[in-house]
Amino acid sequence: MSAVIVIPARYASSRFPGKPLVSIAGKPLIRWSYDAASAVAGADAVYVATDDERIAGAVEGFGGRTLMTPESCANGTERVAACLDRLPDADLLVNFQGDALLTPPAFVEALIAHMQANPDAQVGTIAVRCSVETFRHLAEDAAQGRVGGTTAVLDAQGNALYFSKRILPYLPAGRMPDADMPVLLHLGLYAYRRAALERYVSIGTTMLETVEGLEQLRFLVAGVPVSVLVLEEQGYPIVEVNNLSDIALVEGILGQRDKP
Repeated sequence: MSAVIVIPARYASSRFPGKPLVSIAGKPLIRWSYDAASAVAGADAVYVATDDERIAGAVEGFGGRTLMTPESCANGTERVAACLDRLPDADLLVNFQGDALLTPPAFVEALIAHMQANPDAQVGTIAVRCSVETFRHLAEDAAQGRVGGTTAVLDAQGNALYFSKRILPYLPAGRMPDADMPVLLHLGLYAYRRAALERYVSIGTTMLETVEGLEQLRFLVAGVPVSVLVLEEQGYPIVEVNNLSDIALVEGILGQRDKP
């Protein structure tokens, strides 16, 4: 099975304009994400899909490959779908979020293997069990009115029941997540069959994805199961760059992670 990684990247983010080019520990964010994706074993190629020449120029400047996509793409999944005709040999397309530079390459490898082992799965994604530290980060962001991450709740078969930018499930005051009451932090990492992407585009925008700002909800609204592979944290919080305040936090994690 041929697997290609596509990193959607746009400049005109309403919450964080120019985010892909913001400097993180001396390198643009998109470079960190591209390097992480390039370290994945088993991927045939890595591309950045963008509609912005500034991003394309930055990627090509460090030797990366780009695919130009329409400005009309509503989200990253649509941007990956817009690349289908230029990736005719790809059986599986992996959406690696451009702001998720801390995503371990081993997670992407595990997701590809999960899709290989489950040929009926049309869409796959990753969630990690929140440590107390990560949960506190989410809760602090929520208390300050910021979106710190997305949580997922699953059915007995491991398919998503729902995704939300609120912390789900609800935990009583003072209760920390544990094995009996886990909180699953969804990572913006997806693997799609070609047919799933084609169907996604044909469905059109749905109310829930608009309200929550979560593109994957379009699959659930349309009755397309999203298989969720649950993994454990890798010794450090997998924080995305959603807000300016996340930059210092991510730089600190990088410094600790990369120590010999």
